[in-house]
Amino acid sequence: MKRIAKFEKVSFEQFRQGYTGENAQSVYDSIILPRRATSGSAGYDFFAPFDIELKPGETAKIPTGIRVKLEDGWVLSLYPRSGLGFKFRLQLDNTVGIIDSDYYASDNEGHIFAKITNDGRENKALTIPAGSGFMQGIFTEYGITYDDEADGVRNGGFGSTSR
Repeated sequence: MKRIAKFEKVSFEQFRQGYTGENAQSVYDSIILPRRATSGSAGYDFFAPFDIELKPGETAKIPTGIRVKLEDGWVLSLYPRSGLGFKFRLQLDNTVGIIDSDYYASDNEGHIFAKITNDGRENKALTIPAGSGFMQGIFTEYGITYDDEADGVRNGGFGSTSR
């Protein structure tokens, strides 16, 4: 296995900009870095930094407090945890989150957010306790075309490369 990345917490100041709830320091202090559950797991589990409750159709924007330093040529793809997708139709609102290697150096410290929706049709509320896995990230190597001439510089997250 290639070792190509390192998860870190963003600064408390950066986390506080994205977190609007109470007890920000306590929530920040209890953030768990993503990790694999077993040696055969492809996905790194992301853990809820605080309790999340979503009724059917409700959406929440989750500041994870996490950033990732990636080697060039790699991407981190984010997906809902399989069990939550199966039981509650938990969806990432952008379908698959894509974290590029240059996101780490953005003004927001590469803070990874997740926007999730309980898309269930069985009228079941979804409760994710703080510290429980809700999303997983998988690292993938990628290639570029021979005639690629990209020279832009990223600063920001959602939609920042098309501004």
